[in-house]
Amino acid sequence: MSQLSMFSAEARPPQVSDLAGLLCGPGQIARFGAGDQARLSIVLPDPARAPAVATACAATGIPVTTVRTESGALALRTAFRCDLVGLAKAWMRDSAKCVPEGWQLDGAALRMWALAAGRPDGRGGYLLDLDPQAPETHLPLIAAATRAGLPPARIGSGPALRISGTRRVARLVELVGPVPPGAATAEWPRYWGRTAS
Repeated sequence: MSQLSMFSAEARPPQVSDLAGLLCGPGQIARFGAGDQARLSIVLPDPARAPAVATACAATGIPVTTVRTESGALALRTAFRCDLVGLAKAWMRDSAKCVPEGWQLDGAALRMWALAAGRPDGRGGYLLDLDPQAPETHLPLIAAATRAGLPPARIGSGPALRISGTRRVARLVELVGPVPPGAATAEWPRYWGRTAS
């Protein structure tokens, strides 16, 4: 029996800071007015992910609603909320998204990232989409993944981080935990033909 990692998604109850996982991918956060409220939004690469992502957000105490962007894409977004200001302060520099210095990628944030913007690469590895609108976040996210024991390769088309190799993928499976309710099993990290259980 494997031992539960202290950084695993199951090591503690969901909390607002887990939503940083959405910001690792294409998620955006914006402050409003005097900066005492913030809104989180994410355009999903696959609309079928919306119910599972919404459920995961609600578990942190932050409900989201489904909206259509001007281009017709499906997005999830929160209301403007006071309890998102801390996340916005940490993940914004002026009006640009940034990764907090020395940020620790844990299982809960990684789980949210995989749920919203992760997929198998078809070669035994796993891809985590990056935000093409925020290229300055890519290198800090590589560093954060490396500190979490998941040294990735960056692929330019996408762009995305690729986690490959048996040990790294096994570590990823350990960190993200079992397939979330409503998520597609085929899209969830696995190794040797097994999903996290």
